[in-house]
Amino acid sequence: MRKLGLAVLLLFICGGSLFASGGGSSSKPLAGSYPIILSHGLFGWGTDSSGIISIVNYWGGMDSYLTSQGATVYAPTKTAAQSNETRGTELNSKVLVYMAANGFSKVHILGHSQGGLDSRYAITNLGLSSKVSTLTTLNTPHRGSPIADIVNTVLPDWIKPFVNAILGVVVQLVYGGGNQNALGALGSLTTSGTAAFNTRTPNVAAVKYYSYGSYITVPDLIQHPLMGILQPACAAGGLFNGQGATCDGLVPYSSLQWGTFKGGPDYGILTTGVDHLEASNTLNSGKPWYDVEGYFLKMAQNAKANQ
Repeated sequence: MRKLGLAVLLLFICGGSLFASGGGSSSKPLAGSYPIILSHGLFGWGTDSSGIISIVNYWGGMDSYLTSQGATVYAPTKTAAQSNETRGTELNSKVLVYMAANGFSKVHILGHSQGGLDSRYAITNLGLSSKVSTLTTLNTPHRGSPIADIVNTVLPDWIKPFVNAILGVVVQLVYGGGNQNALGALGSLTTSGTAAFNTRTPNVAAVKYYSYGSYITVPDLIQHPLMGILQPACAAGGLFNGQGATCDGLVPYSSLQWGTFKGGPDYGILTTGVDHLEASNTLNSGKPWYDVEGYFLKMAQNAKANQ
């Protein structure tokens, strides 16, 4: 009887361990994945930033979360406000140095917003394609942003240099220097700018391209304090451009789809969509409204499954 009781106790302990570890496997879901490069968007920053802005995390801790799930993650800093070409060159250099230093042969790239465009530039035009297995873009304006069009149209040509200079000084102070060029960044994100960019930056057959994206359903200022203000202008501009009114506050839903489109995050009925900043969990803006960790894990698992 005592032996039977001991056997039952051991079975209970082992059974509990099996249940806790998902059937006995302790393997993390991203174990075996190529390293993941997180490519930030306009006015973004990485974990190696030296500016004031570095006291907070652009990705809202998603770099650490993916690491906890078994991935190797690198989130480099590029110039906050610059053209796709300049940022792409910076990304290319940092990725190559990182890979060489760690002996990696391939990586996945996940780019948010303009970070998807500069990644495409590096892959197509700088030879990074031989090092990249997949590129996943998140709320990236592949066909431009109506907000960039509006700003570019509203600002008179004579004042643009002054605005660019002032923004350059402010951004340098916040981000710790760098050759900032807000007008160069703006031009890269207009519908005409991205049309020209797409012509000279076609997809590379050796790389698999995926895109994810979200939109605002109701532009309430509680959940979307900044993007809710921009959403009506983005919607109107999207309609004018033939891109549709559905957008995330900056990017039309039709503009963010590139390669194989995989959809967006799941959220409850009380969530009024996921805006441009919430999509990347910038400054932890997404966590109160949807399962950010589950969303990033889904994107990373898709990349791993297709490496």
